[in-house]
Amino acid sequence: MQRNAIDLIGYVAATCTTLSFLPQLVRVLRLRSAREISLGMFLIFSIGTALWLTYGLLSHSRPVVAANAVTFVLSMSILVLKLRFDRNVLKEVSTV
Repeated sequence: MQRNAIDLIGYVAATCTTLSFLPQLVRVLRLRSAREISLGMFLIFSIGTALWLTYGLLSHSRPVVAANAVTFVLSMSILVLKLRFDRNVLKEVSTV
């Protein structure tokens, strides 16, 4: 198989898996809540994504770099919102 065809498969797969985070991010922003999201899962996932990004950079794999750069930004956005919204929920509960 030609390199361009292999890269195309990689880019399509990367697009699908990366875009799968958008509905969750939109939901968290819309509801201003991330209670149902596992902090541990997103921490581990974000570390894994950063490692995949590093691997892609070191191996010069453009599809891996593209997918994991965007996925890392999306997962870190959800993680930051999780920490921010959970802190606000804890403050509201302690003042009641």
